[in-house]
Amino acid sequence: MPNLSGSMQVYQHIFFDLDRTLWDFEQNKVEALADLYTNHSLDRFFPDIITFVDTFTRTNDYLWAKYIKGDLTKDILRYKRFELALSEFGLNDRWLAQQLGEEYLDIMPLKTALIAGAEDLLHYLHARYKLHIITNGFNEVQVPKMQRCGIAHYFEWVITSENAGYHKPDPRVFGYSLSKANAKKNESVMVGDDLEVDIVGAKKFGMDQIYFNPDKKPHGLELTHEVQSLVDIASIL
Repeated sequence: MPNLSGSMQVYQHIFFDLDRTLWDFEQNKVEALADLYTNHSLDRFFPDIITFVDTFTRTNDYLWAKYIKGDLTKDILRYKRFELALSEFGLNDRWLAQQLGEEYLDIMPLKTALIAGAEDLLHYLHARYKLHIITNGFNEVQVPKMQRCGIAHYFEWVITSENAGYHKPDPRVFGYSLSKANAKKNESVMVGDDLEVDIVGAKKFGMDQIYFNPDKKPHGLELTHEVQSLVDIASIL
């Protein structure tokens, strides 16, 4: 998609979302949950692994939205998403939910699947721009998983919502991030897969955006750029 501003913007700083934009959250989540399913013999409660994954995904999405809005603390989210999933199949076990919650966060950083084209793109951009991460993920998970999959060295700053004190799409997390990176709005662009959280958040802040939309989800917004693959970003930058 061409630059809708009508002219080529010269950027110096590229801010990336991490999960589902560079790090393949969906594949890594399934692998981590499969480990939990086996390690804790969860076939005692769930008819199959797919049901476990689907149930967890639903409860996690529901509670994560509350966490982003500030209606739920991180400590409760960590176990509650498993507690709700277990309760749907008749098991009310806070202790097991807490065990699953801790192990999930231990296992996730060990998974290394990246979105197609991520490493090639970062290698290309690293020589040309200053790269940074803005993520709503937890401190203890995000940096280790970047290190494990070999992309941490590309980034100067990794800003988490915990460090910033605000979650995307709150404009203050973008302001905090630019301040940390010593970057200006007109020299910066945000790359992300979540239209509301990453892209609309950056747009409202007054920052250019590159919407990574591999599924071609329809929307009626006027954005700076939109791509279906990470490879396409190289032609913009």
